[in-house]
Order: sequence, then C-alpha cells, then structure tokens
Amino acid sequence: MTRRINFLAGLLAIGCLSGPALAQMQTEVPPLVSGAKPATLEAIKVHGSALEGNLEGNDVDREVLVFLPPGYRQDRRHRYPVLYALHGYSIGARQWSAEIHVPQTIEGAFATGSREMIVVLPDSKTLHNGSMYSSSVTTGDFETFIARDLVKYIDSHYRTLPKRESRGLVGHSMGGYGAARIGMKHSDVFGALYIMSPCCLSTRTAWPAEIEKALAEVKTPGDSAKLPFFARATLATASAWSPNPGKPPLYLDLPTVNGEPQPDVLSKWAANSPLAFVDQYIGGLRRYAGIAIDVGDQDGLRTDTAKLQAALQRYGLPSTFEEYKGTHTSAVAVRFQNFVMPFFSKHLVFEK
Repeated sequence: MTRRINFLAGLLAIGCLSGPALAQMQTEVPPLVSGAKPATLEAIKVHGSALEGNLEGNDVDREVLVFLPPGYRQDRRHRYPVLYALHGYSIGARQWSAEIHVPQTIEGAFATGSREMIVVLPDSKTLHNGSMYSSSVTTGDFETFIARDLVKYIDSHYRTLPKRESRGLVGHSMGGYGAARIGMKHSDVFGALYIMSPCCLSTRTAWPAEIEKALAEVKTPGDSAKLPFFARATLATASAWSPNPGKPPLYLDLPTVNGEPQPDVLSKWAANSPLAFVDQYIGGLRRYAGIAIDVGDQDGLRTDTAKLQAALQRYGLPSTFEEYKGTHTSAVAVRFQNFVMPFFSKHLVFEK
C-alpha cells in the first residue's frame, strides 16, 4: 500500500493535480503593481528540427509565447537576456501563461526592481499530454528542441544577448523536471537555473491495478484522450522514456505487463531519473551562476525535491532551496513574480 501511495503522490504532482482548470483555480494572483508598464506578447510558431519524424505525429511547428519587456520597442539597439519557462504536464503554453498570470507577473516583477528581460514560454504538449522534455523517437526530441532549436530561433529573431550567461531556464512540475534534465545536460547553453516543484526525480516501481487495466484497453492513439489522468500520464512517460519504434500503434513499452514488472523497461525509466544521473553532471552544474529550487510544504513532491537539493549540497554547489507554504500549484504565480524573476535579474548577465 505504501508503494502505491508513493506512486500516486508522484503522479498527482506531475502536472496540475486533476488538470489545468483546477490548477488555475488554486493559483493565487499577486496584487497588481501600481505603475507597472506593459509587456508585449508575440505568439509565434517555431519549427523543431529535432521533432521531425516523431512517431506520434506531434506537431513539429510549436506554438511559443514571447513576452517582450516594456523597453524593447523604445531602444532598438538594446539587447536583452532571455528566460525560458517550461510548463507542466496536461497543459500547454497558453494554460501555463494563465497559471503564472503573465504578463501581469512579468510586469509586476519589472516594476518592483527586476531588470528587464525577454520571457519565452514554449508549448511542449503531445499526443498523451506531455513530452517530459525528453529525447524519444516516439514523442520527438523535445530536449534538443528546447536547448537548440528554440534558443537558435529566439536569438536569430529577437534582440537577445546570445550567450549562455544571459540565458535562464525555469520550469514547474513536469517543467521542473525539464529544467533539471535540460539544465544538467546543457550547461553550455544556459547560465542560471530555477527548478520549481519538479516531478519524476526518482524511479517509480509500482503501478495500481486500475491504471494497468486502463492502459491495457488502449488500442489506438486516439484512445489516449479517454484515459483517466494518471493512466494518461503513465502513457506519456512511457512514450518519452521507453519508446519502441517496432511496436505500433503506440510505439512504446509499458513498465508492467499482466501485473508483472518489466525490468528492461524499468531500467530505462531509472536512467531518466535526475536523482539517478545528477552525479554525472556536477561539472556542468558548477558552471551556473545560480541554481534555485523550491517546493510547497503541502506538495507530494517535497521529499524528492529536498533530495535533489541534498545531492547538490554534497558537491558544494551554490544552490538555494526553499520549502514555502502552499500546495503544488497554489503559489506558482506569486513565486514567479517575487522569486523567479528577481533570481534571474540577479544571476543573468545584462551587458554585451
């Protein structure tokens, strides 16, 4: 029973508890800041070369929301750092923007002292509701899409400071996992890192019978939309971490079959767990000007999140950790305005 509860707690916090609507209802909105100047939103499409040929048929031209700071239109010579912000499971960029209440929180941060930067929200929603920001022939290589294709596009189309010291990476829940994964593997691209309530840091080894039963009834890709939340999240994870190009129509292997754990598949899932691979990337993590981690004290992910911080501390990395009062989603907008934006204002390079 304990293993089952632990698994459910992990899945419960993968994205937005029971879905995006509940997440947005539970998100506190920080007060409007008097005198805040407006940011400009540009909704664009970015082609992902790394996503081409994915077996699920996920769009390779991804929606991206770009928030330009108030001063961007005033001085055509000025260049800005860029913050890339990754959304959680079951939502896309637009739902994520509502959850963190941008542009209000971006404008509020600038008005209260954070230096101006460009903020980029890419959409990484897939057939099964989430890419895990991983590298898979089934879902597409979303890890490389974020770290290479997206960064290249933004640097070539906006007045950025195109160097790692002027790029930040933040994510929440599945996006927190993405920030941890991509941050560890691509310290040559990003210069500061903020991990919010990350899911999926450790390996899960037990699946409730009702989830396995629901997955066994999936016969076509379209059946995914009929799945309960937790079962669909398991399918998304399998697509990302245990792809199988020889197994249509879903092109994946599940971690249990007929109630029996599949050791080969579970080993692949373990290989994608940051708590298992963090030790391999300490050299890269030392390059960051700053690393921050936070999680709510009522979040089922707080234990694994604290373990990640402990791993960084063992190596003497200059990371900060805060367990604040709140659930998985309740304070995410407040945190974004009052903690995330000031953190990158302090740790990114704002000069050429």
